[in-house]
Formats: sequence, structure tokens, C-alpha cells
Amino acid sequence: MTSQSLPVHEGMIIPFAGHKISVIETPGHSEGGVCFLVDGNLFVGDTLFRHSIGRYDLHGSDGEALFHSIRKKLYKLPDDTKVYPGHEMDTDIGHEKKYNMFVKGKIQ
Repeated sequence: MTSQSLPVHEGMIIPFAGHKISVIETPGHSEGGVCFLVDGNLFVGDTLFRHSIGRYDLHGSDGEALFHSIRKKLYKLPDDTKVYPGHEMDTDIGHEKKYNMFVKGKIQ
């Protein structure tokens, strides 16, 4: 069995098991970072956490890009969008907009 990778990009829709997965490019924590939106559920990896954000002090990371990805892309989603990080507790967009002090006041 061979493994193949699928290059993804902003706005791409990936059909999977009767669902549509939307790709949202979210660089910052890592180069080429993406999140996946499926039926109101957002899978964010290490971009956003409950009351926190991904690290941006690593090689290839960019704090300004991370804040932009969260504020200008993820925070534009409906408040009831469930957020599933790569680890730790799940949350939702509305909760993070209200309580995530790492993002509050950054890049309007």
C-alpha cells in the first residue's frame, strides 16, 4: 500500500463519507498550517486552544500570521462552531472570542 498526499489550499472542498470538508489556510503556528471545517466542527490542530493559541516561537512559525489567521479567518465563523484542537479541551468560537486573552486586542 502506498501513501499519497493531497495538496490542499484555501477554499478547497474535500468530499468525504457524505460530508464536505472545507480547507481554511491558517499559517502561523507552522508554515502551511490549515484547519478543516466539517458540518460546523472545526479541527484546528495547534492553531487555537481553549483560552490559548499555538506556539509561534518555533522555526517556521510567525506570531503575526497566527493572530491574523485566528482573528480574520477563524473568528469570522459562527460563534457556535465547535473547535477541536490537536490536544487539550474542545471549545467553540464564541467562547474563544470572549475569553481567549492571547487573541483579545491583537490585530483588529
